[in-house]
Amino acid sequence: MTDIRTPSDTSPAAPASPAALRRDAELIAAAVTAAGRGMVDRETVGEVVALCAVAGEHLLVVGPPGTAKSEAVRRVAGQLGGRYFEYLLGRFTEPNELFGPVDLRSLREGRVEFETAGMLPEADIAFLDEVFLGSTAVLNTLLGLLNERVFRRGGTVLASPLRVCVGAANHLPEDPALAAFADRFLARVFVDPVADARLEELLEAGRRPAAPVPLRADDRLRPDGLLGALDRLAAAARDCDLDAVTPLLATALRRLRAAGVPVGDRRAVRSQRLVAAAAVLDGRTTATARDLWVLPLIAPTADTQALARDTLADLIEKAANQSLVNAAEELSRSTAARAERLARTGAALLADHRGLPDGRDSRLRLEAALREIDAGFAPADLPAALAGIRAELVAAVAPS
Repeated sequence: MTDIRTPSDTSPAAPASPAALRRDAELIAAAVTAAGRGMVDRETVGEVVALCAVAGEHLLVVGPPGTAKSEAVRRVAGQLGGRYFEYLLGRFTEPNELFGPVDLRSLREGRVEFETAGMLPEADIAFLDEVFLGSTAVLNTLLGLLNERVFRRGGTVLASPLRVCVGAANHLPEDPALAAFADRFLARVFVDPVADARLEELLEAGRRPAAPVPLRADDRLRPDGLLGALDRLAAAARDCDLDAVTPLLATALRRLRAAGVPVGDRRAVRSQRLVAAAAVLDGRTTATARDLWVLPLIAPTADTQALARDTLADLIEKAANQSLVNAAEELSRSTAARAERLARTGAALLADHRGLPDGRDSRLRLEAALREIDAGFAPADLPAALAGIRAELVAAVAPS
């Protein structure tokens, strides 16, 4: 029997204390926020990449060309650190282009093995554009790697450190033969061109090159960047207590099936991984109804995701997440998630405002955030944290 080679030292993460768990969640949240700085309306993509990396699941991003799918993933990978692999697949893509060439030294000795250094089997995070255009040979090999995190080809058997593979496509495949492969991507995010109302923001961002945001000093010294924090969160997610939320989760899945959202047994079971990942990224080791906002992600199309949100509206009305504020709001449409996102946005704007010499350049954005808070919440309904941020915004925009 062939021994499984490991490309790097990927020892299991030790259990973390609640305070350490919250710190790791904050580190990942800060990294994702930094990755999205300068991009418009792509925050959800970056946040779901982090969610899937903690859950140990893969993500499919679907949208027309030119909608910054690859840029969003590339930025998150750059912030998290580790080895990143990216490739654009086509009908004539050879397996060696993804998995590595034949090792000629081994071949001369009569063994067919592959040189995987710098290729997909040794990547920590991967992005495959036009993922459904790959040949049968490519997709069959990729299927095993995604499902088992083990690369098998010829005499090479390699344990892969892959945390998450993000596949991208302009549209979902119509070929039924691709259904099994597509099902390996548990979570789906659908992106559209930036809305007309935000075109000025898009144009301004396009003129201003995004400056790289460095990691915190103590994390920049680590050779793996934030992958250590990611792995500790993933370990916590595997141990997350799901007992209390299981009846609600079962109810939600029954409703989805009754509404016509296709949820097979495998996707139903694996949806628990997303729920657990949401909990630990919110700083908890016990899942609650607050974490059920992830369920629309498992719906296979944009239409069924919208149907899932409507079907589960009462179950996810209090859903939110401190680390993944944009994704939680978009997928749940809950007031709790909106309050989390507005509080996070307001705090970030205030920090930027205080860092400017006179603050004039950020005043319009502060006023816009204040208007959004007032449009979304009556004064009596303001959560305490958001009320505090609102008071600071009012003080910041008041004439001096």
